[in-house]
Amino acid sequence: MKWYWTVLLVCWFLFVLLLGKRQVQTVAAHHIRKQKKEILAVEAFAKQFINKECIIYTLVANDGSIQGVIREVGDGGVLLEDKRGQKQLINLEYVTRIREFPRNKDGKKKSVITD
Repeated sequence: MKWYWTVLLVCWFLFVLLLGKRQVQTVAAHHIRKQKKEILAVEAFAKQFINKECIIYTLVANDGSIQGVIREVGDGGVLLEDKRGQKQLINLEYVTRIREFPRNKDGKKKSVITD
């Protein structure tokens, strides 16, 4: 009679293990789909700023922001050219905010930017 309970316990353990694995896979797939939608939304928003001087706020930049002219947007990234002509590729997964460089009423760049 003891072997019956052992077999039942092993079967229950395997059932729970397989069910848990399926749930983890489902949650991971949902997260990936949600993340892809968010990146596509940021990508569509960033396309409005092509050939404009912008400030891009990221999670991984040293000072929190990167300035330059957006040259291209696509495939989950932004190609940014700074004032020295150097180009950078920024991953849209880390972008938190994109903003056009503020200018005063004469069209000149503001020297002090307050957020």
